[in-house]
Amino acid sequence: MYGIRYSIKNITHTERGGGGASPPSPPPGPPAGGGRGPPRLRALGGAPPHAAPPPPPPAGGGGGGGGGAPPPPPGGGPGRAGGRRRPPPGGPARPSIRAGTNIRGSNTFSGIQSGLLGGSRIGFRGQEALGNGLKAVFTLEYALDIDGNFGLGASSNGLAARQQFVGLSSETFGTVAIGRQYAPGYVASGNNDAFRGPTFAPQSFLTAEAGNTITPNNNARWNNAITYTSPNWGGFTGKAIYAFGERSAGDGSYNNKLTSVSDNGRYGIGFNFTSGPVNADLLYQVRQDVQATTISLAGNNSTLPAAVYAASNFPVNERVALNGVLPGRSNPNGKDINEWYVGGSYDLQVVRLMASYQGQNDKNAANLDNQTWSVGAVIPVMASSKIHLSYAQLMWDQGRNTLGQSLLNGNSDAAAIGWTTQTSKRTTLYATYVWTNNDRNSIAAGPNGGAPLTGARDEQNQTFIAGVNHTF
Repeated sequence: MYGIRYSIKNITHTERGGGGASPPSPPPGPPAGGGRGPPRLRALGGAPPHAAPPPPPPAGGGGGGGGGAPPPPPGGGPGRAGGRRRPPPGGPARPSIRAGTNIRGSNTFSGIQSGLLGGSRIGFRGQEALGNGLKAVFTLEYALDIDGNFGLGASSNGLAARQQFVGLSSETFGTVAIGRQYAPGYVASGNNDAFRGPTFAPQSFLTAEAGNTITPNNNARWNNAITYTSPNWGGFTGKAIYAFGERSAGDGSYNNKLTSVSDNGRYGIGFNFTSGPVNADLLYQVRQDVQATTISLAGNNSTLPAAVYAASNFPVNERVALNGVLPGRSNPNGKDINEWYVGGSYDLQVVRLMASYQGQNDKNAANLDNQTWSVGAVIPVMASSKIHLSYAQLMWDQGRNTLGQSLLNGNSDAAAIGWTTQTSKRTTLYATYVWTNNDRNSIAAGPNGGAPLTGARDEQNQTFIAGVNHTF
């Protein structure tokens, strides 16, 4: 199954207290003639000018880079490139045009981006009857960035396998599968979002950029995973997952004095109830004995989000202290990161209402504790159109660093209003406006994966998206 989507996107970043555009600042350097130095330039994404540049985008992103939202219902909500989409695999491909401003004054960017209404991808799915109600199943699904010179399963973020698994399925006993798979939080967070989880939806990009795994994004695709999904019992279903960390010691061995089989492992359990107009989700996910072998959001079941460190304006030595280890070295004191989520929706026919609340408890020295709540509504209008409304807030509770300075203890707020029109069974037109406001002590959050062009700390940014989504 294939799909193509083009989107036009405008991003406007508003500098607090700023009026019109400021003239470009000269690069930092020693003042001439002993005079006053040049004005300080705010670094993109909120990082200080002296900070080391963030690491390059990790391989294995979803393109996929941000995950792939569950597909919208008929006439449904947008998804986004780098995506957030639930199966079926082999879904759509979509480029988008976007513009953004992000430094003091007005900084505008225009370009092409693959997919906003959901992750562009191609996939294959099949089954074979084995008798007595048992069947073998498989899914292979890969991202596509169709706006550049990228091949199957490759993107600007590197290799982009979305799902890859094989399993055995029975209508009586459920399904067991092994491979790269969705954690329960992927589908649940899309179920209770007004846009069904695209990367420009408030709950979606706030949780992804906070490094949470309960999100309709790549963070919720787990490698080396075994899952069990129950049959549907009167509207009730459950899913359990365990993902092996498969972490070796620094010398490449698996010596139990140097590493543990639980290092960077993950597990989760989720429950869903759907009956008539009611949907409810409850789940819990854990990252075990987190080892910061790299500060990355790569899909290798490791570590802590680089974006958080860059946005927090920590000097390099402070990042190391918070992380508890030097990148690339083992961390014998790695602790768990626990997450929970509760969400639900109710369809009143004239409007579908939804809400969710989730939290993360990081027991490591980084202490990246946060909570996110969201509310939303989908309003049917005319024969085949819908209005989508969403608001979410990310609240940090990191405490203070070793110097007593306040770290991530602020909020990031985001709101979105969108319109979708289903012109045919396979084609949807859409337009969305997204507003984001970040406190000084929060991260540089913004739609579209938090790229530096869209988000800054202690600032607002505004994004306009319009496009067409087509699947075939």
